[in-house]
Amino acid sequence: MASRKKPIAWSIAGSDSGGGAGIQADLATFHDFGVHGCTVITAITAQNSFAVGHVSVTPRRTLAAQINALDSDLQADVIKLGMLASEEVVEMVSKYLDAYTGFVVCDPVMVSTSGGELMPSGVCDVLIEKLLPRADLLTPNLSEAETLLNRKINDLDDVERAAVDIVALGARSVLLTGGHLSARNNERHDYWTDGEQGFWLSGANIDTLNTHGTGCTLSSAIAAAVAKGYALFDALVIGKAYVSQGLQMSVQLGGGPGPVAHIGWPQRLADLPSLNRRLPAVGRRTAFASCDGELGLYPVVGSAQWIARLLACGVKTIQLRVKNLDGETLKHEVREAIALGKKFNARVFINDYWQLAISEGAYGVHLGQEDLDCADIAAIAAAGLRLGVSTHTYYEVARAHSLRPSYIAIGPVYSTTSKEMPWTPQGLPQLRRWVAMLSPDYTLTAIGGIDSKRAKDVLATGVGSVAMISAITQAENPEAVVAELLALHESHR
Repeated sequence: MASRKKPIAWSIAGSDSGGGAGIQADLATFHDFGVHGCTVITAITAQNSFAVGHVSVTPRRTLAAQINALDSDLQADVIKLGMLASEEVVEMVSKYLDAYTGFVVCDPVMVSTSGGELMPSGVCDVLIEKLLPRADLLTPNLSEAETLLNRKINDLDDVERAAVDIVALGARSVLLTGGHLSARNNERHDYWTDGEQGFWLSGANIDTLNTHGTGCTLSSAIAAAVAKGYALFDALVIGKAYVSQGLQMSVQLGGGPGPVAHIGWPQRLADLPSLNRRLPAVGRRTAFASCDGELGLYPVVGSAQWIARLLACGVKTIQLRVKNLDGETLKHEVREAIALGKKFNARVFINDYWQLAISEGAYGVHLGQEDLDCADIAAIAAAGLRLGVSTHTYYEVARAHSLRPSYIAIGPVYSTTSKEMPWTPQGLPQLRRWVAMLSPDYTLTAIGGIDSKRAKDVLATGVGSVAMISAITQAENPEAVVAELLALHESHR
């Protein structure tokens, strides 16, 4: 028999006879992510879009038989926990998880969308004691968080403290979803924390009553993304985008609220959340000025001398990335690079040194993800500079998206030996996915491991620009390489 490794995710949850939540929603989500879903059914519910009419908790022996059958043959890469309808169920599941080393996502299902109680009183205390310490991620909504903490959460300003307090109860990290709170900036805001670091995920406020299965779908999407090999931060972004897409496309099927739609991997920029360290302030976000067209060939060089040499060859976009310079030497390099940009009517971006870029009147500044933690983004915008941001993952793209930069750099496309770019290569298929999602609203450039031979395939994705760090400056005849690449870019316009 042919054998091919495919990620396996378990859903330990209840069955929704209406098909919109529980294991039904989980399996539909797993399928969309290309993950094989297995189920341990903890309860059978009789429900429709109006109400939960009956709940039958799975007998202990039947629950154990399901777990043992899967554990002996279809071990889970990730386990998603949903409805755990009795103390006995919680204890049995927690006992199995004691020896399980994979990732665990717990959606503490307590009340259905229609208002039916799915977790009897008393079970919550056992869940906190037995299960929370084994949850790598807990995904409570507002009412579930209030039950866990035994207090009200009145507004978005209470959310961060509440999430930290839930972590203190034992969970390794928490994503507290804010869909039941008032919208801010016409967005809904979720907060993730592990008690030490945290961030907000903000997505469009979607006006729909068809929200059945939202929590199940979010938690299973995050679990599926982790099973596919994505880091947790990326899985959180992907999961929120998936739910936003599902809410946008949801339809009413019965007489009550319809289920979240399951229509495949999220691919629209409208569904991509923005990511911020702090809760976005009330008010409209300002986008940075555009670059007035595609960036084209984009060399990244280490001196003003190289800038002069390449601009003379017809290059119109270039970046000065200098290392180990300070004082007057650094200022001279930056000032000379900016002057050359004005002389040749070219777009010269200064890497990292945003204060100098502002004071010297640069065209633009390029920042890496680590620079975003210390740079004064508002000052860069107020000075009228263009902004470029490096990205390597879904988390980083979502973070860049929150700034509305002039362009986004995507990489590394190919593997590279550069110590500055140690990330896993994204490859051409993922680059195409980014182009499809981002290019309608953003100018893009691809970077990482690209040489003159690979540039053609990269440009065929539609990215519009190739950034090169060493392929030009280390060539025997840089001018000839530039001429070839300029012609290649022109042919793809």
